[in-house]
Amino acid sequence: MTIVIGLTGGIGSGKSTISKYLGDLGATLIDADEVGHEVFKPGTPAYRDVVDAFGRGTLSPTGEVDRKKLGQIVFADPAKRDRLNRIMWSRIWEMITERIEDARKRNAPAVVVEAFGLIEAGWDKLVDEVWVVVVPEAMVVERLKKQRGLSEPDIIARIRSQVSNTERAKHADVVIQNDRAPEQVKGEVERLWGEVMARHRARAFGNRNDRIVPGK
Repeated sequence: MTIVIGLTGGIGSGKSTISKYLGDLGATLIDADEVGHEVFKPGTPAYRDVVDAFGRGTLSPTGEVDRKKLGQIVFADPAKRDRLNRIMWSRIWEMITERIEDARKRNAPAVVVEAFGLIEAGWDKLVDEVWVVVVPEAMVVERLKKQRGLSEPDIIARIRSQVSNTERAKHADVVIQNDRAPEQVKGEVERLWGEVMARHRARAFGNRNDRIVPGK
């Protein structure tokens, strides 16, 4: 039996680092953002829908969707953001579902679906557990200034456009505070992974018992 973990958190929360830790421990990783890149490929239905909805000004010189340009448009306008979500979410759902099924066929012990919009898009219905990564807003601002060169007003606008940490935590089976030293966070992830693997073994053992026929 494959355990599916949905890993989510706000912009700048460091969920990709947590995902990497889990991958190093043996999890099969599915990055919804990478899946979104595939959905956006030129010639796909989503690509055509984005160009129709937001214009060719969202394209790079090579004709691909420029996610930075698109982000600037949708983060500033909730109606446009909702329109983009309607274009993307169902297609990403389908691709994530396919990858989870592939992992199950390979008898992978655990799959981690890393997704910024896990809860908003309803992708939490695809997973067994929801893990939420949280950090204080001030730390997010400083991280994104350094990592992405974004201005503080732009960062604040993006934070305000997303679900709050408090709301995400309502859906969480696990909350990871990612404002500590990396070795502390990594140690917690390793502990949580051990608990997941223990549950995996318990479920697998239970399934074997279910197949035992009394008297045989």
